[in-house]
Amino acid sequence: MNKNAVLQLILEKLAADLDVAQRAAQTAYETATHEENIAENKYDTLGLEASYLAAGQAKRVEEIKQSLVVCQNLNLRPYEEQRGIEVGALLGLEDDNGRQQWLFLAPDAAGLKVYVVGQLVTVITPRSPLGKSLLGKFEGDEVEILVAGARQQFVVTEAR
Repeated sequence: MNKNAVLQLILEKLAADLDVAQRAAQTAYETATHEENIAENKYDTLGLEASYLAAGQAKRVEEIKQSLVVCQNLNLRPYEEQRGIEVGALLGLEDDNGRQQWLFLAPDAAGLKVYVVGQLVTVITPRSPLGKSLLGKFEGDEVEILVAGARQQFVVTEAR
């Protein structure tokens, strides 16, 4: 699996998400400012609700734009044993039950999922407990995190 290809898919997904979010924000704005949604009395809240939705959609557009710019500016370097895992790494992890998963440690866009040759790759960031615990680790290292009071352990099976 090639991490340049993974990053390209992440950028394409962010661009598509941005397009959808921009259209949703525009629709919400048009609804909020439409003359039919002007309040007729203090109990008529359709226009107010539409304005809250428009504000939320606009915020989401800005968040996706930020993620896209940060990921576009990511300088991918090959994994080097001396430096260990850093932002831009493509990682294979195995849990206690032997389940393998692929993660891409990005500066932003946490939770985004892309498929590379039929394999799911999930984006995590250093702000997450798992991302933070992976920084500086090496292939073969174990990481442990606490999720909802339960300990989870993973082994880094691959780092690229």
